[in-house]
Amino acid sequence: MELRQLRTFEAVVAHRTVTDAAAALGLAPSSVSEQVRALEAALGVALFERGPKGMRLTPAGERMREWSGRLLGLAERARREVSGERPVLRLGALESIAATHVPGVLARLAERRPGLRVQVRSDAARDQLLDAVAAGDLEAALLLDAGDGVGGLGFAAPAAPLDFLDLEPVPLALVAAPDHPLAGAPRVTAADLRGERLLVNVPACSFWLAGERLLGPAVERVRAGSVTVMSSWAERGLGVALVPEFAVRDRLGGGALARLALDAPALSLRLVWRADRETLPGLREVLYAAAAP
Repeated sequence: MELRQLRTFEAVVAHRTVTDAAAALGLAPSSVSEQVRALEAALGVALFERGPKGMRLTPAGERMREWSGRLLGLAERARREVSGERPVLRLGALESIAATHVPGVLARLAERRPGLRVQVRSDAARDQLLDAVAAGDLEAALLLDAGDGVGGLGFAAPAAPLDFLDLEPVPLALVAAPDHPLAGAPRVTAADLRGERLLVNVPACSFWLAGERLLGPAVERVRAGSVTVMSSWAERGLGVALVPEFAVRDRLGGGALARLALDAPALSLRLVWRADRETLPGLREVLYAAAAP
């Protein structure tokens, strides 16, 4: 049993197909298949069930997934301790919060863990960040979510034992042009918005998913683009937009946009990591240091 085989095993678990795992690892699919077969031969059990929809773990594979994370984590810790290398936290973040929320997290880590180096990778795709955490390419990722588990907002989480910590709320605002008929209403419900045009980005967008939870089928979805584009279109009277409050605070204060009085539960700035892997000594404590006091 070799470490490279364990890394390949982890990649197949995270990406679910040999082809996608090979692309992530920079290997040929035949090499990935060969390493998986070699690991199965060394253990004397089948780790995956092969099917038309990809690779699914067998009961033995589920047990191996727990051990592979521990073994790879121990190997990485040994390498860093022997080489005297400063610990590095590889942190992923959604692009929508990279400029507004990540600096505060980095500042807290710098204050509370001064010997830690942090490498930040931002990405517009939540799935890619979570897959990187599941595969061990990132120690943790910052994203927007809601509910009692990873993916409670309405997206699928990878097949890995993920843990999380909610760092702070991210309030949402439903905004419209100042002359919108509901702009002065003391209270707005989903029923009041029936037939309205809700400006959205893409279905995987956190704010699209929040709109699905909050408004359901009451409104028509109109593709606009980024939060900036949605807000600009709303300002011109082309629809209403459910956006993070921080992104429109200046426009609301200046009167360019009106906030409709809809009770919109805040999302959470959520830090997600793989619970069974510690490539850093005391990873959980390091991540908790990123939380606000």
